[in-house]
Amino acid sequence: MSADCIFCKIIAGNIPSSKIYEDDEVIAFHDVHPKAKVHFLIVPKVHIESLASCGARHQALLGKVLLLAPSLAKEQGLAGFRTMINTGRDGGQEVFHVHLHVFGGDQLPKT
Repeated sequence: MSADCIFCKIIAGNIPSSKIYEDDEVIAFHDVHPKAKVHFLIVPKVHIESLASCGARHQALLGKVLLLAPSLAKEQGLAGFRTMINTGRDGGQEVFHVHLHVFGGDQLPKT
């Protein structure tokens, strides 16, 4: 946990969230500034700054995050969805705690 990380504060229960899933390793909640009709985040509970900070020891956790996305997307009513992991300031990362965005519910623009 990082004392100044907003996601660590959400994980600790110090900041409320619209939680859709939680277990011992991850939490998922709706984004407070959604970019699509459905936009939620899947966040590991362990504080890892970014995807670039991950190593082999994080392989199972990252796999869990990715494999959780389809089931949570389906629960949120999505037939199709897009995932995104922003990495580093130049990659658009705003919160420096690795997390997966899941978007859907609209016809998303082509990339």
